[in-house]
Amino acid sequence: MNEVVLEVKNLTAAYQKNTVLRDVNFQVEAGSLTGIVGPNGAGKSTLIKTMLALHPVLSGEVHFFGSTYKKVKKRIGYVPQRGSVDWDFPTIALDVVMMGLYGQIGWLRRPTKTHQRMAFEALDKMGMADYANRQISQLSGGQQQRVFLARALVQNADIYFMDEPLAGVDAATERAIMKILDELKAAGKTVMVVHHDLQTVADYFDHVLFLNRTVIKHGKTNDVYTEDNIATTYGGSIRLIGGRIGNVVHPVKQ
Repeated sequence: MNEVVLEVKNLTAAYQKNTVLRDVNFQVEAGSLTGIVGPNGAGKSTLIKTMLALHPVLSGEVHFFGSTYKKVKKRIGYVPQRGSVDWDFPTIALDVVMMGLYGQIGWLRRPTKTHQRMAFEALDKMGMADYANRQISQLSGGQQQRVFLARALVQNADIYFMDEPLAGVDAATERAIMKILDELKAAGKTVMVVHHDLQTVADYFDHVLFLNRTVIKHGKTNDVYTEDNIATTYGGSIRLIGGRIGNVVHPVKQ
């Protein structure tokens, strides 16, 4: 067993009086690439936000590397949902990526040429070097997602959390993002991704966390990505066709 880099114990969270997560328990090993899947309203985004102290915890504990998020947050990267970002904010792509370096630069210090080079190299890795000086509002959805991924990459974190990075992007961007995620895994990084497309889970992730307000099942994809676990998570019926998901019928739970 590899080193446990994330441990969640009895985590419960709510919005006002509506409990969104209840008694969530799981451990994540170093160097794993995990897909977090579940129906709408299952608490997938809330899980990430709660672990990263962006949403209050009602009860339970979250430990990164045996410590609290506050003590190790420089080792953690986060890519939020694209829809939660104000893309009209007047800034260029290079400056957005530079924000990922503020932990190194400090908020009151100016970035050096080294910092600018690091940010540019991260953009280049995402195929966005030609857009470094473009206003983010002028970029397509897929291009914006690449910029945000570059911002996370430049942090050189040990754990990355990504909230639906593949939602609404074109096929080329999806391939580019998955290539980067595979490279992160190969480098020993740990990545957790909220993912909505059941048909690609088995191809993209070596671990799966089935979530519907609590953990339904978590483990290696080859072991837990089954018709029964999917049906239990989504509350409907599914068909596996040649090892892939066929029709998925489930109620949308809010």
